[in-house]
Amino acid sequence: MTRTVEDEHTYDVVVIGAGPVGENVVDRVRAGGLTAAIVESELIGGECSYWACMPSKALLRPAIARSDARKVAGLRESVYGPLDAMEVLAHRDKVVGHWKDEGQVDWLDSVGVRIFRGHGRLLGPRRVEVAGPEGERHVLAARHAVAVCTGTRPLLPELPGLPGAHPWTSREATSSDRVPERLVVVGGGVVGVEMATAWQALGSKVTLLVRGGGLLPRMEPFLGEHVAAALGTRGADIRTGAVVTAVVRDGGGGPVTVVLEGGDHVEGDEVLFATGRKPRTEDIGLETVGLTPGSWLDVDDTLRVTGSDWLYAVGDVNHRALMTHQGKYQARIAGAAIAARARGDASLDTGRWGAHAATADHAAVPQVVFSDPEAASVGLTLADAERAGHRVRAVDLDMRQVAGAGLYAQGYRGHARMVVDLDREVVLGAAFVGPGIGELLHSATVAVTGEVPIARLWHAVPAYPTLSEAWLRLLEAYRG
Repeated sequence: MTRTVEDEHTYDVVVIGAGPVGENVVDRVRAGGLTAAIVESELIGGECSYWACMPSKALLRPAIARSDARKVAGLRESVYGPLDAMEVLAHRDKVVGHWKDEGQVDWLDSVGVRIFRGHGRLLGPRRVEVAGPEGERHVLAARHAVAVCTGTRPLLPELPGLPGAHPWTSREATSSDRVPERLVVVGGGVVGVEMATAWQALGSKVTLLVRGGGLLPRMEPFLGEHVAAALGTRGADIRTGAVVTAVVRDGGGGPVTVVLEGGDHVEGDEVLFATGRKPRTEDIGLETVGLTPGSWLDVDDTLRVTGSDWLYAVGDVNHRALMTHQGKYQARIAGAAIAARARGDASLDTGRWGAHAATADHAAVPQVVFSDPEAASVGLTLADAERAGHRVRAVDLDMRQVAGAGLYAQGYRGHARMVVDLDREVVLGAAFVGPGIGELLHSATVAVTGEVPIARLWHAVPAYPTLSEAWLRLLEAYRG
């Protein structure tokens, strides 16, 4: 029986969605002296903690560590056996807390945030209804702001036979308790590449079906080329220009057949569709405030929804930069902006790189793909910079020219690129591919975010012999 709560709970800020983004919003508004409540229908900690970032990296770390060890003299013979798949999966389970959220709950309690379990939806301006798991109902009123931090869910194409085939999405791919003998992966983006890497290392025979011409299409082309070459060398079957037209799985169990345009087909024991994401906004009451259910939410650089003075959309749901770390960055900006407006500050610092502006969403989004080799980028690609009208020059480097690369791994293969704005002589973007390359990215992020002049970068001396000497070689190539 539904129990109606007669009195409304009133807080300064109400957040719908308790993933990393929502957690950071409430943390920042609490730091600003405001009261806050957070609503969550699943596990506190959200997608990243249980079905995305954390479990995927737990699966990938043994694969990458073994691959690196095989390139080190005196060590390679010790690591040529298979991974202990059951131990890897058990460690993954530990990393995600066995899909229990007590630790996250304790943290929210420690910062004074009230948790409401259940499905949250808007009831109109500054009001949120929570339908609890046992039929209870709460109504929450927000004095200053409501923040939608509901994130995204996998987008599956409309294909004959797909619903009955029970395909894997990113959730099943990161939480499976067994290794499929044959795995078909549809999609050549980050999720497809990382999961192909992980499950191939754990023993699956992987077929990767890519609709376009290569992997990681939103990054510099050479990153996907290096990753594809390495996956192919290890036995993956990568098919570009592959258009899936149907999926067949009799009775929902047993082998699955993926039918391709032209009549070809691929068989596997599981099929993973990594074909995009859609916003989780279809049933959160957007229609009660004049917005379209199921839509992405447009925001300004303070993360406030266009046309509203109280509604914020933070993280993946605004479609600006669909990465956990970027959503947490937005949450810090949004929290500061909400607190400042609640104090009645006459003006916010919303200029470029201001305290209340998520400028990095446009100019300096960092991303690491934990493939083997790793791929990493920040800022604009060469093509993006040219489309934006910048007068630019790309400076490229074969990472074998860096002494530290040869020490890191025998037969090291990798590449780096720096995109320079010729008018201002600052770095607009950088991209790297190679073993261990992810740890180079933050220095690039600092250079792009800080708009550090090339002349000043000459004084940032990389330690010898590290992979970071790539910066020196890039600067030398730029100067000639």
